[in-house]
Amino acid sequence: MQQRQLSPETDAASLKHGKKRGNYNCGRCGLPKKGHSCNITVDPTNPVPLPTRLRQTQLDYYQSSPSGQHHLLRRALSFDDDEVVDHVEPVSDDEESDACEPLPWSCLVEVLRRAGPKSLLSAAQVCRGWRDCARRLWRSTEELRLRVPPRSRLGSVGSLLQKCTGLLSLTLRMESDLDATLLACIAFSCPNLESLEIRTAENAVNWISGDELGRFVAEKRCLSTLKIEGCTNLGFLNICSSSLSTLWLSDLQSISRTAINCPKLKELSLEFSCLENDSTDLVMMVNSFGRTCPRLRNMHIASVRLSHDVVLSLAQTNLRDLRMLSLVLGTEITDASVAAIASSYTNLELLDLSGSSVSDSGIGMICNVFPQTLSRLSLAHCPNITSSGIQFATAQLPYLQLIDCGMTISDPSGEDLTTEQDSCSSEPSYEERVPKVKHHPMYQKLIIKHGRLRKLSLWGCSGLDALCLNCPELNDLNLNSCTNLHPARLLLQCPSLENVYAVGCGDVLIGAIHNQIVNDFISEMGHFPCKRLADGSKRVLVPCFPSQQPSDDEKGKALQSRCNIHVN
Repeated sequence: MQQRQLSPETDAASLKHGKKRGNYNCGRCGLPKKGHSCNITVDPTNPVPLPTRLRQTQLDYYQSSPSGQHHLLRRALSFDDDEVVDHVEPVSDDEESDACEPLPWSCLVEVLRRAGPKSLLSAAQVCRGWRDCARRLWRSTEELRLRVPPRSRLGSVGSLLQKCTGLLSLTLRMESDLDATLLACIAFSCPNLESLEIRTAENAVNWISGDELGRFVAEKRCLSTLKIEGCTNLGFLNICSSSLSTLWLSDLQSISRTAINCPKLKELSLEFSCLENDSTDLVMMVNSFGRTCPRLRNMHIASVRLSHDVVLSLAQTNLRDLRMLSLVLGTEITDASVAAIASSYTNLELLDLSGSSVSDSGIGMICNVFPQTLSRLSLAHCPNITSSGIQFATAQLPYLQLIDCGMTISDPSGEDLTTEQDSCSSEPSYEERVPKVKHHPMYQKLIIKHGRLRKLSLWGCSGLDALCLNCPELNDLNLNSCTNLHPARLLLQCPSLENVYAVGCGDVLIGAIHNQIVNDFISEMGHFPCKRLADGSKRVLVPCFPSQQPSDDEKGKALQSRCNIHVN
């Protein structure tokens, strides 16, 4: 397209009529008009050109434009086009102090991606560039964790989820009541969701029914993990999914009918409320797992209605891939139940029978069947177990790494322990439902020597009088509420010990634990090679220089960083 040629008379006429509106520079010299008196006269036949500096700046800008057209500069913080920053003219050394360099895109992304949802929403209101960056971060978010406060509107949660079109994992901490509207909002806003976890606070009520939960799972074709707390109003379970692999439901109550048809399900956890009027038929529920969930590997059921009949029904399902079995709070589970488990599942890696009536004979069956596979054993709240059974288990299970024997060796004449356990300990919280107790000697001693044991829990063993541990790999020891443990009969030979829990123990016992750990550490630091005398009569320590011996400060710092004794 040809450009129009202007004659000198036309240029002079344009200068005579004045500048266009919005131009605050002098039309003759180009300097700012405010406070300026121009002494340059205009010759209509020879118009004065623009100053060299201004003309060169416009030329550089036009040449730097990728399209060659004269368009306005966009803000450097705008991220509509990533190439805007690349075309910005470099600043000279003289003007570097006055220029404002744009924030790089990569730095802004790294800053905003570490902010929480509330901070990210506030950052989107700063400017257009930050809003676009926050919008892109919302779209690329794959994992989101939200806390929904009380009396909050569901619309705010829905508007936030609609920003995350690529969300794969969602965790909600509900402090307000929830119902099927929340599930509908999640199903509409997160079409590719793979993992959903809903946690409820103490005052929150879950009003989701079994029919509504079943419809949600059936519509989510990509859902693989589902964890929901507070399922007190389900009524029945009807879950059918071809993609679900993990299912956790807690606080279940009076489930009338159960239909869990998930061919790819590998982990199942069902926790029932500890109520006497619970009418759930666990025998029929467990009997269907073999047909509908053939790939089940991990199973956890916590219910006061667990009995020997439920274990027999589980043994008949023939779950060949089962590796972890946890049957908690079943006071009617006896040694015969252990025999049924041992005859059907010989490859268990974890066995949890806490709260059962298993005795030392049941431990003997466990040791005979799982000597090469079992690595974690939990027998908390099993008062029929003695220190002899625990010693036999640690001696016959060479691959054992964790054993929980809390409240097993307890003092029958002592008061009920209500001490709040530490959150780092491995004991669960149980209701006051204790199986039938066989009276054993009040004071018992426990001797454990194991090469691979890493965690040992003896919380609440008030009947324990003497303890001797020789475990080089042990790093976690729980002695909470071991009130009758004698300090002079305590021997700890555990060089790898990192955490010792002694809540509720006496000051003398705590001091003995501390002294033994210090002595073991000092003996390791002060260990010097021995050398036999010339006549070969005896060995003596090789003398060392004082500079080789560690100072008291070094010993204290190393001990503090190595082992922690928790007393609160």
